[in-house]
Amino acid sequence: MNAPTGKIDAFLSIENLTVEYPLSRKAKVHAVTDFTAHVRRGETLGLVGESGCGKSSAARAVMQLPRPTRGSVRLDGKELTGLKGRELQAARRRFQMIFQDPIASLNPRQTIRDIVAAPLEIAGIGTRAEHAARVAEMLDLVGINPDQAMERRPHEFSGGQCQRISIARALILKPELLVCDEAVSALDVSVQAQVLNLLERLKGEFGLTMLFISHDLAVVKHVSDRVAVMYLGKLCELAPAETIYRHPVHPYTRTLLAAVPEPDPEALRDRVELIPGELPSPVNPPSGCPFRTRCPYATERCAAEVPEIREIAPGHTIACHHPLLN
Repeated sequence: MNAPTGKIDAFLSIENLTVEYPLSRKAKVHAVTDFTAHVRRGETLGLVGESGCGKSSAARAVMQLPRPTRGSVRLDGKELTGLKGRELQAARRRFQMIFQDPIASLNPRQTIRDIVAAPLEIAGIGTRAEHAARVAEMLDLVGINPDQAMERRPHEFSGGQCQRISIARALILKPELLVCDEAVSALDVSVQAQVLNLLERLKGEFGLTMLFISHDLAVVKHVSDRVAVMYLGKLCELAPAETIYRHPVHPYTRTLLAAVPEPDPEALRDRVELIPGELPSPVNPPSGCPFRTRCPYATERCAAEVPEIREIAPGHTIACHHPLLN
């Protein structure tokens, strides 16, 4: 399904999001710079890019963990960046997060009952007996036997089971927005498929809007309605998933797709040459277009002028001086 490019009916609006981490009095890490995206209710937006491109920083800024340096994050029209204390705590019932490391995200000293019930206790919802009933319901929903799991601890479960428990904890408050930060990258391929299928099913049951962060384009393709590509903290390209995979126009997007493994050995003959080098330092990013130091199409304009985000087709935006339109 193709989401609108505008923000009129957007459920999650991220505008000019900037995240910077201070290193010293004079130096800082430019993790995310002027990132803008709008997600309508019930949509899944995939956010992809190389490790270190700012995906997780953007996700945590949406969650206000920590707050962004600048920019706006609005959920259903409500600005989140200015909320504090109990007001922010109350708002967080509407948006929850699944973290990359399923085992590290669970308290090893607590039982699964207490871990999954924690959001209810923090929110002050229900009694302890009601918590136990709700925990059992959520564990059963994600494929974990509550009778066998409630009194056990995280180290007694596999990585895939721990991620299912993390999903149960994230959904126990019945949030409207679910942020998945590399939610399957630490899992085996077969377990990845199980967790992805679970998320797709729960998305329909709960009516979730999802922000799905991953460096694996093959994974993002199957779960996303639209895909946003990031490089060195900036948005490169944003379009419906089918458009991104069939007709990418940013040189970086094409390179990412060329790096996706193909099961057909014959496909290697037509592979696009991979870009050389590594990501530039986010402490001292290049002038102009951040991708220009690795781009085979870069010109003097790319060094002198930051490319503006522009729409080249309905629902398809790009930040590039020399898009590959053919």
